[in-house]
Amino acid sequence: MGRVALRGIRAHMVRFLLSLLAVALGVAFVAGTFALRTMMSSTFDGIVDAAAPADAYVRVQQADGSSVGTGTATAKGESVPRDLVEEVAAVDGVAHAVAGVQGPIVLVGADGTAVQSTQAPSFAVMYVPDDPSLDVVEGRGPQRAGEVALESATLESSGLSVGDTTDAVLGGEVTQVEVVGRVDLGGPMAGATIVLVDEQTGLDVLAPEGGVGDIAVYAAEGTSAAQLVDRLEPLAGDGLEVVTGDALRAENKEEIASQLGFVTTFLLVFAGIALFVGAFIISNTFAMSVRQRMRELALLRAVGASPVQVFSSVLVQAAVVGLVGSALGVAGGLGLVSVLRVGLGAAGMDLVGDIPVDATTIVVSLVVGTVVSVLAAALPARRAALVPPVEAMRDDVATPERSLRWRAVGGLAVTVLGGAALAVAMLRPEADNAEQLLGVGAAGVLVGVLMLSPTVARAAVGVLAWPFVQLLRPVGRLARGNVVRNPRRTANTAGALMIGMALVGAVSVIAVTAQQSVAGVVEAQTNADVVVRSATNVIPAGAVEDVAALPEAGRSDAIAFAPLAVSSGDEAPAVQYVIGLDDGTLGGSVEVDVVDGSLDSLGAGQVAVLEAASDEHGWGVGDTVTVGGTDGPQDLTVVAVFTTNVLGSPLVVDQQVLDTLVPPEQQQVDTILVSAAAGTSTAELQEAVADTVAPYVVVSVLTRDEFVSSLADQVNQVLVILYALLGLSVVIAVLGIVNTLALSVIERTREIGLLRAVGLGRLQLAGTVTVESVLTAVFGTVLGLVVGVALASTLPTLFADEGLSTLVIPWGSLAGMLVLAVVVGVLAALWPGTRAARMKVLDAVAYE
Repeated sequence: MGRVALRGIRAHMVRFLLSLLAVALGVAFVAGTFALRTMMSSTFDGIVDAAAPADAYVRVQQADGSSVGTGTATAKGESVPRDLVEEVAAVDGVAHAVAGVQGPIVLVGADGTAVQSTQAPSFAVMYVPDDPSLDVVEGRGPQRAGEVALESATLESSGLSVGDTTDAVLGGEVTQVEVVGRVDLGGPMAGATIVLVDEQTGLDVLAPEGGVGDIAVYAAEGTSAAQLVDRLEPLAGDGLEVVTGDALRAENKEEIASQLGFVTTFLLVFAGIALFVGAFIISNTFAMSVRQRMRELALLRAVGASPVQVFSSVLVQAAVVGLVGSALGVAGGLGLVSVLRVGLGAAGMDLVGDIPVDATTIVVSLVVGTVVSVLAAALPARRAALVPPVEAMRDDVATPERSLRWRAVGGLAVTVLGGAALAVAMLRPEADNAEQLLGVGAAGVLVGVLMLSPTVARAAVGVLAWPFVQLLRPVGRLARGNVVRNPRRTANTAGALMIGMALVGAVSVIAVTAQQSVAGVVEAQTNADVVVRSATNVIPAGAVEDVAALPEAGRSDAIAFAPLAVSSGDEAPAVQYVIGLDDGTLGGSVEVDVVDGSLDSLGAGQVAVLEAASDEHGWGVGDTVTVGGTDGPQDLTVVAVFTTNVLGSPLVVDQQVLDTLVPPEQQQVDTILVSAAAGTSTAELQEAVADTVAPYVVVSVLTRDEFVSSLADQVNQVLVILYALLGLSVVIAVLGIVNTLALSVIERTREIGLLRAVGLGRLQLAGTVTVESVLTAVFGTVLGLVVGVALASTLPTLFADEGLSTLVIPWGSLAGMLVLAVVVGVLAALWPGTRAARMKVLDAVAYE
């Protein structure tokens, strides 16, 4: 039977090619995801190894939830004493002890704009001449103030050359610098802008309080990393620890792997959607194939083939389609990664190494594609196995269709249960399982509608076909009859498109709702006339002072923050961002709703917390929260619990309190809210602020409307990515329509011949196929959009506290998708319609 199955594929090659392509597209996503993750993991592992090459490190003890890194003196608002470097260098077995110091910097490139690659950071690193990790490959290292060396990729992307002069913003001040060298750090830096400054500047500007981020220790020959740690342990005082370089690198790699795991999961979800949609095509293909091959299958039964053998022959065909399609998908996935690699390289993020072709990726991809294909063909194969030989050998073979009654009852039950779960989630959004109920309910509604779709198809297509019936006679009536004749097949074909359009519709509603909600939040909770932001998310201190000094600025509120170790009661310390605000900012530039307590006198020894953080940690008014600082931890009393969507950090203190916890030089400012002075218009204020911050290159000045637009643009960027991923499922769905139409044309060969014989023209026949395609595409699109919009409309109720407060349905976009469905239907019908029109009348009439 295996030989028979393979001959069946060869004899009906066209009907299997589109199914094979559907499998290949879905598997390409799976293979590409695994390969991309492997390359990204390899790249970031190389970055970790290059950034932390020492044998041991003296660092601040890491609190739970802290980010692991090297060189940052502000990682927890604490630091390693700079004087400890000399003591470490004097320990037996130490070859080099290098203080790790780094901080934010803005470098102006040859074109006069800031050097920046996507969202990669821009930072300055202190250059130490005897640092073994630095390799000066051109020029020399910086020796005095005003000199810098650039990392190789940074030098290339900046357009500068060794010997050029440019500007840099360091320590909040604009400084002219000379590029004196090019330095290789031993690995790729993923697009980060890295500037090396001289030792004295590094200590004075990046570590002004006498603390460094860590001390990198290199062992002398004959000394192991473990021995080094044992000898350094006595020097580590309270709050410090000594770890091996291997341990630090392992921590960094583990954290990166967990972050990449999210990316992989995200992409695999879309790969699963693509395979799920592809399964519809495969199932439809084999169902129609079985229906068309009834006589062939009956002959097999008549000559002695058992039901199991017939069942196996169909599954063998499905396995071959799955296996070959998966192999093509693996090749396609690797090609996809190659294209993506070029795009990321152009954006400044180079993925190192060859594209991985590992056994895991290949095996998983082949197994997934083959299993999906076999499972999708199982039901048609069962029907083939149960063919009665005598019935199927008649001249006019009619396959009895089962009643849709029980399928409709089951679909209605699943839909009602899914709707009930959604209703419970909406009525009790504060419940712990509300999100799980939302997910289960959405899945239930989607599956239920898929089950109901054949029942709905007859009535829905009849309504959708009315314009065609009235305007295109007799084409419209013929097309309507062909579509509603087999509602199960129509629903299965449209089901693939329905899934894709449901997701697209839901994403559209969520995106527009998020945009409008953000706009509403900014309008309601921000009173500033002008908002100052930075492309690097760090506004230089000099810009903050210059804006505050403007006579046109009636009030200038800088939002400063720092990551600090926070704990309460028996809780282990965890890193949280703490915001410092000047008196009057809350209730002035930023509107807040006080849930408990009072913000009238937020001062020394006090802290206000967001309601979400209060609920998570159990913090209430009167409780004590311990916050780690440079000079040791401080106990702060909670005086208010409040809500706002403008501030994202969980704790807010007075600016003077933050200054006692962390020196101002180690704080970051990402936003300045500026209100116009009396008699000054918004336009005059914006112009004055723009002129003031112009030397700082990366700082932008926005009106409130422009600020809202910039936030909406961020949502649009995510939306474009989602649409691109969801577009794959729509492409596969289009293949399903093409596949079904092509098989339908083959199935109706004799009918087409008779229609041509009684006078139906070639164009009319092609038009009939085209209208069928359009009706199928529009039916799937309408059903999908209704489901997607309905499901997305439940989210504002559940996530109102997270900012989705205003439900907006993008009617214009939805109408555009309906137009797209018509275009999809026309394009999908081109090949099948042409094939039908070119059939020879006599051959078609004589077809068996």
